[in-house]
Amino acid sequence: MIKFIIPALIFFIIVLFWSKINELIYQNFKIKLNYVILTIIFIFIMIISFLLYN
Repeated sequence: MIKFIIPALIFFIIVLFWSKINELIYQNFKIKLNYVILTIIFIFIMIISFLLYN
């Protein structure tokens, strides 16, 4: 059951604090996160699917 709760909790925290995370990264690195976030979301979905089928 923990393997379902931890990814859901991480996803919820990212969604909840997305504006603060986005501003912080833009201030520090001066880059937009479109491609980086798409890659992270893809990897996150792959991890969840791996956890569900193992």
